[in-house]
Amino acid sequence: MKINKFAVVGPLGNGAQSAILQIRMVDTAENFALKVVPLESPEDLKFKDQAEHEFKVAQMFDHPNLIKIFALEPVKDWLFRVKKMHMLIEFVDGKTIDEAPRLSPIRVMQVFEQVASALVHMHKKGVFHADIKPNNIMLSKEGVVKVIDFGLSWIRDEPKDRIQGTPEYMAPEQAKHKMVNERTDIYSLGAAMYKMITGKLPPPSLNDENKPIELKTWQKQFKPVDLLIPTLNKSLAELINRCLSFQATARPERMSEVQGTLDRLVEEQLKNPNDGLAGLEW
Repeated sequence: MKINKFAVVGPLGNGAQSAILQIRMVDTAENFALKVVPLESPEDLKFKDQAEHEFKVAQMFDHPNLIKIFALEPVKDWLFRVKKMHMLIEFVDGKTIDEAPRLSPIRVMQVFEQVASALVHMHKKGVFHADIKPNNIMLSKEGVVKVIDFGLSWIRDEPKDRIQGTPEYMAPEQAKHKMVNERTDIYSLGAAMYKMITGKLPPPSLNDENKPIELKTWQKQFKPVDLLIPTLNKSLAELINRCLSFQATARPERMSEVQGTLDRLVEEQLKNPNDGLAGLEW
């Protein structure tokens, strides 16, 4: 799919090294998001590589809860030097869940069941997201969840020179051993649920000196969900706490187990609603 003539509708936000615009194709009137990655110096070429990696990863998926990336094109100046990259992305009429109004526990479970479903699909394709956090999860006004940003995703068996991520959402072994796998994504998903349910962050995987945190320090800092919110559904609290186990082997083994548990809890909650808020619209 080529990026043809389009009209800029307005800004949608900014990434670390990019700007996101809402655009409308002139010939079809379709809305898209356009990620613009400027390449102003030789050092910026790493952002070109990252954009190419993100596009490559996105082409491996076909899942309703994973954002679609349709095209990636270089933009050249009159000397044919590549000055920026244009990435054409599915437009989502919504917000990331950290920007949306506060979600009730039932809504959090519904959102993360969709996130887990998306990650099950990724893992089946041999890809690990490696950067699950609330601002990489979009929620449309119709209640559809989209996991975004595959820039740090790792394809199994490909070399990885360094591990990046967000310390509060990064599994301890990800920080210490540069390990990325199904259980590190499970930890990140648990950390994101923890933040959305409690409003607080779990302990970061790196300390103030940017060194991996040790078990004893982490245990002193970690406050279980049920301690912070005693009235929360016990099974939900237990699931989040398990996902956030410091030892990887104490977490659920598969993302499908996390998805199944969330699906069951949502069903139980809908049969016996205590907040009357079963929908996802906002």
